[in-house]
Amino acid sequence: MSQKVALVTGAAAGIGAAICGRFARDGIAVGVLDINLEDAAKVAGEIVAQGGKAIALQASVADRAQVTAAVNKLRADFGPVTIVVNNAGITGWVPFEEIDDAAWDRMMEINLKGTFIVTQVVLPDMKAAKWGRVVNISSSSAQSGTPLMAHYSASKGGVISFTRTLALELGPLGITVNNIPPASIAGTVMFEATKDKMPMPVEAIKQMLPVRRLGEPEDIANAAAWLVSEDTGYVTGQTIGVNGGRVIS
Repeated sequence: MSQKVALVTGAAAGIGAAICGRFARDGIAVGVLDINLEDAAKVAGEIVAQGGKAIALQASVADRAQVTAAVNKLRADFGPVTIVVNNAGITGWVPFEEIDDAAWDRMMEINLKGTFIVTQVVLPDMKAAKWGRVVNISSSSAQSGTPLMAHYSASKGGVISFTRTLALELGPLGITVNNIPPASIAGTVMFEATKDKMPMPVEAIKQMLPVRRLGEPEDIANAAAWLVSEDTGYVTGQTIGVNGGRVIS
């Protein structure tokens, strides 16, 4: 492959945007996919202005037709897509007894079904190349459990199990599948929107972590860059905790 091409979902800000920037600096052409096309275009524009290759794409990850159209556009511009980072997701802090069916279904639709759809749509390119990298962004809440997040934790636990099973199926094809479960990452849309609903203040969260700080989007981007590199062909089915020591395995 003369040019590696990556699709990053939920890429208009935060972790997704940081991953796009890091990939571009590593010479990977990037599809910046998000439901918010305007912000995705800003991320792509910044990458191009710095000499990288990127294109903004719009889709809901839970809509197969939209995802397929976006991947076709990325493929037409840059070539076969052999790297995917499933980062798009939603969250929520709700007491278990107050979670209704609609909230549960929406969480599963975006966080779990979206990961399934996006991976399935890009898989033919990886199979044809006999090389591929799938990185799923899960959550440390799926490992430890978190009060008021039963639907979120369950959806991200599904992502971890999905990762393990897909690694077994796709390993013989030259495709690795791993996941990164972040802890609290400062500056993300998700964190800023929910920090006031957390069961403890941000400063208390910092003091609970061995590293005594929140994560930064670049922390996740650095791990993702390693997982999609040529150096990780023998790494698959793994949960790579980038969480400041919140979960120690």
